[in-house]
Amino acid sequence: MPKAHPLSILPLSSIVRSLAITSISSSPLLLGPSLAIMSKLAHTQSPLLSPDTNPLLRYLLKRTFYRQFCAGENATEVKHTVDSLKSIGFKGVILGYAKEVVMDEKHMISLSSCSDTNSETAEACIRNEIIPWANGTLGTVKMTCPGDFVALKFTGAGSQALYDLSNKRDPSPALREAIDSICKLAAERGVRLLFDAEQQAVQAGIDAWTLEYMRKYNSTTHGKAVIYGTYQAYLKATPSVLASHLAAARKDGFTLGVKLVRGAYLGSDPRHLIHDIKAHTDAAYNGIAESLALRSYNSILRPAESEKEAEFPQVNVVLAGHNHTSVRRIQTLRTLQARQGLPQTELVYAQLQGMADEVSCELVQAGKVAGEEGVKVDVPKAYKYLVWGTTGECMKYLLRRAQENRDAVERTLEGRNAMAGELVRRVKAAFGFNA
Repeated sequence: MPKAHPLSILPLSSIVRSLAITSISSSPLLLGPSLAIMSKLAHTQSPLLSPDTNPLLRYLLKRTFYRQFCAGENATEVKHTVDSLKSIGFKGVILGYAKEVVMDEKHMISLSSCSDTNSETAEACIRNEIIPWANGTLGTVKMTCPGDFVALKFTGAGSQALYDLSNKRDPSPALREAIDSICKLAAERGVRLLFDAEQQAVQAGIDAWTLEYMRKYNSTTHGKAVIYGTYQAYLKATPSVLASHLAAARKDGFTLGVKLVRGAYLGSDPRHLIHDIKAHTDAAYNGIAESLALRSYNSILRPAESEKEAEFPQVNVVLAGHNHTSVRRIQTLRTLQARQGLPQTELVYAQLQGMADEVSCELVQAGKVAGEEGVKVDVPKAYKYLVWGTTGECMKYLLRRAQENRDAVERTLEGRNAMAGELVRRVKAAFGFNA
């Protein structure tokens, strides 16, 4: 039986749209002006340049970049997108509410606590920032099904959250109540929460909050995590940070939820904190992924000083990445574990909606045919990460996706070539040629 073409599971409209967008993203002539326009739209204060108030702009964006990367503007649109993904074989989705804040240095300096000013200001922060964020995130949890994930960005909760995080303070009472309500609903619905990594100015605060909620919700009784933290392999400090969190999980008796990514804030994180060359980031990512899959420390992920002789704690992993080589390394490793009858770490693979479809679809196809020949292999669980919100709310997210394509031109070219090859294959098949 001939091997199926991975991209054959995608609708033609998706192939054509992906080819158009990756062609722009891989073109030095077109990408620069496109990024400049996207940045202007993402940060505009003008109603004329906002997709939420300019119907023509909204129409153009929603049928191109928005449809490529986002789930929809409301529950009906989101359900249609999610159902479409699951119908072609994806195990589930990682759904996020697009509202977020990206800060510059001036913004950081001017941050203050709402609760330290006056009661009227504090009430306005709660009413205009925390409650809308909480309602949007609770709505996101309600849009998902058991086994799905919800990605959560704390900065979307506004100025009080930004102040607390940047000053490494506990959540304000109103924000703590909101986070608890989100975590409880997720646990009740069998949905898992990914606390996303953000800029380094607030990441230490996010890590502290993440560990606090892992202790509360990630019981080792069933070995299943509700709360996951996000670890960016492009940061030099990530192995030591993760090692300290593994030590905390073992000491305090909870399952550590780990979402491993290469990194998404190249445009805003201080450059000296990031690996000097891509090869170092790749080595960090692959080494951490292998350590987590094997539940064993290695030369990249070394144990914390207090953990030299300690057993590796229980972990659940979301391996998020677009690099074919990295994904296949872990598939090979887990297939070897399966054939040897060894216990396996709870692990799923994830790629962003609209990106690396050649990787995602190969995982879906592998999951469909796994075991057909009577050989024990890894049965991959493939997920797609996508956000929902109005076109305007999604602009900062779309800008980051465009910047990510700029910083990974080689991978974008691979995606463009894969889409072009699939389109040619379908045209040939339509005319009766061997495809």
